Amino acid sequence: MTDNKTTRIASIDILRGFVILLMLVDHVRERFFLHKQVFDPMDINTTDPELFFTRLSAHLCAPIFVFLTGMSAWLYANPRSGVKRSAQSFLLKRGLILILLEVTLINFSWFGAYHTVYLQVIWAIGLSMIALAGAAYLPRFWLIFIGLAIVVGHNLLSPIEFRPDELSYSIWTILHDRGFLVTGALVNVKVSYPVLPWIGVIMLGYAVGPLFSSRFNAAERKSILLKAGVSLLALLCVLRGFNIYGETLDWAQQSSFLLTVMDFFNYTKYPPSLNFLLFALGIGALTLAWLETAKGAWLHKVNTLGSAPMFFYILHLYALLIIYSFSYFIWGPNTFYGSEQQGYFAFEYIWQVWLFSALLVLALYWPCKKFAEFKRATDMKWVKYF
Repeated sequence: MTDNKTTRIASIDILRGFVILLMLVDHVRERFFLHKQVFDPMDINTTDPELFFTRLSAHLCAPIFVFLTGMSAWLYANPRSGVKRSAQSFLLKRGLILILLEVTLINFSWFGAYHTVYLQVIWAIGLSMIALAGAAYLPRFWLIFIGLAIVVGHNLLSPIEFRPDELSYSIWTILHDRGFLVTGALVNVKVSYPVLPWIGVIMLGYAVGPLFSSRFNAAERKSILLKAGVSLLALLCVLRGFNIYGETLDWAQQSSFLLTVMDFFNYTKYPPSLNFLLFALGIGALTLAWLETAKGAWLHKVNTLGSAPMFFYILHLYALLIIYSFSYFIWGPNTFYGSEQQGYFAFEYIWQVWLFSALLVLALYWPCKKFAEFKRATDMKWVKYF
């Protein structure tokens, strides 16, 4: 599915739009359902099924978004006009801007203060883009080889640990293990998204970029994407089904079928395990295949969200901050599941999270649409980063 009015590929923006919608639900959960904590992996004995599968749906977001970032970088460097552009310059500048946004606007939007700087997904994407800027000079074969080696092999690194007083602690915290880089300071710094696996994902996305060039027609591309998606999910079923490799905790038969299914899909996100990535990227490939021929006016609305992802990302975070702050000011903490004792204003049921998310999308769609139109029409370069 290609947008004839621009050089953007609509299927990529639509998939990015789907990811944004799931991300919004997860962020609403973090604002209004935080009294019901979820861990990594989730505790299936204490996490309600509706909360478990809501959180599981958000597992699709980061892998697909990072993979699409790699693909988009290749498409930027190799536009359909045939005039090549520098991927390295694009990736380096955009990566640095994303990191700057993470430690300023985005961190403030979560807490309305700067007690601790959390280096989360935007930081991980930014640092991955900088890494790709250096690796993009490599032949495509080496990008695939290194990307696969990182994605498949990084689980083998899990036993490696460093104490905070050891020289390699900071580097390893950035690459593989969550932890604090700075403590006891005016502003502490914590790495929430270790970046090594994401570097592998963005490399593979860049290497797959040529699939969306003019060398492949829609039918060929759809066939390849279908085979790739089925293969990734089949590999997941084998590795996870027999507890061979790719996850920190084995699954086992539980007291009910539902709990057994939850245990099977209970993957590690920080850092993302191989099974976590197979699950998300397999579904992403199948969705891209479907979008090659999918039609519907509603898809164009999802496309709008996906064509201005950073604008929507910042806008929805500040909308949630303001709405939650006003709600807490007016009603204070309430008593659902002990939320009053924890100091939260909270929703009572998970369906309220989904309903509120749907209403928020409707409220934010118009400004996002206007910005997407402005982004296409303007010559101001800074706007393109949003």
